[in-house]
Amino acid sequence: MATIGVTRGLGDHDLKVHDSSIYIKPFLSSAPEVRVYDLSKYEHGADDVLILGTDGLWDVLSNEEVAEAVTQFLPNCDPDDPHRYTLAAQDLVMPDRGWRISNDRLGSGDDISVYVIPLIHGNKLS
Repeated sequence: MATIGVTRGLGDHDLKVHDSSIYIKPFLSSAPEVRVYDLSKYEHGADDVLILGTDGLWDVLSNEEVAEAVTQFLPNCDPDDPHRYTLAAQDLVMPDRGWRISNDRLGSGDDISVYVIPLIHGNKLS
């Protein structure tokens, strides 16, 4: 499991034979999925965010559940509060830390890291 746990991570170079393109485990990929989002193409508000999370979050919650939680949380925070995005990240992490979450599903036994990154600063790029 330890080998599978680091695929597509920042330390998975060991999944290839040194100085070659030969995969040690051909059913695993060390190539990350990358998407480019041009911040300057759109106007962003204070509630427009990018959410980065480790598998401890995504193993327990779907994309839709995370989006819904943040969409419900941010409007209840003062837009001028410098900690609002940190609080939104904590709001995602804390329930998942429990043994059980909604619908009697199990919480995460994994470590959980979440970043809620405001996109509004991208408006300054244009």
